[in-house]
Amino acid sequence: MPIVWLIEDNATFRRATERALKARSDIEHPRAFERCEAALEALQAGERPDVVLLDLGLPGIDGIEGMRRIKNIAPEVSIVLLTVFEDDDRIFRAICAGASGYLLKSEPMKNVMLAIDQAVAGGSPMNPRVAHKVLEMFAKMTAARKDYGLNEREQSVLELMVNGLAKKQISDQLDLNQHTVDYVIRCIYRKLHVTCIAAAVSLAVKDQLVSSARALTRSRKLSG
Repeated sequence: MPIVWLIEDNATFRRATERALKARSDIEHPRAFERCEAALEALQAGERPDVVLLDLGLPGIDGIEGMRRIKNIAPEVSIVLLTVFEDDDRIFRAICAGASGYLLKSEPMKNVMLAIDQAVAGGSPMNPRVAHKVLEMFAKMTAARKDYGLNEREQSVLELMVNGLAKKQISDQLDLNQHTVDYVIRCIYRKLHVTCIAAAVSLAVKDQLVSSARALTRSRKLSG
């Protein structure tokens, strides 16, 4: 049976949720905390829940910082946020901090109970409106990547430049003569509107123009 903790400073919501947890025969010894600090003390004493229902807007240690600290002590714990906030910044920070799910407090209690089951099963319960916002955020992040019109050869050369290879090494790696490499680098400069390798590399990293995984693979092959 899963062990479920609730961290919630709103007394009315805390009592209602705690009653719903205790009414379930398949949840073992549910516990409710008013602040993150008390739950962290229990964790440090060796207690371990399977799922934590965590309020985002807590006094003292807030939900985001509390989630980081819980994960640091017990990374296997699934954390489902219960909050009134649905703005992009909080959602993004919560996902980055390791939230398994994100529900609004306006949810019916049956949805909160279902979210516990989903989290125990390894799922990511999420309010539909929040899920839509997450998809929009990732779409914007993808769309933000600029296209400077680099062709395949220019892309390959730029990746190796980012990984610190000199012209001679780039020439050997891509089986090109050095005159061709010089020409390709000049084309890269022109398309990126830069005049030196440092500026080209800086722009490539900032605008995510290269795949570091592919570039690192090539670099390892060269050093091997």
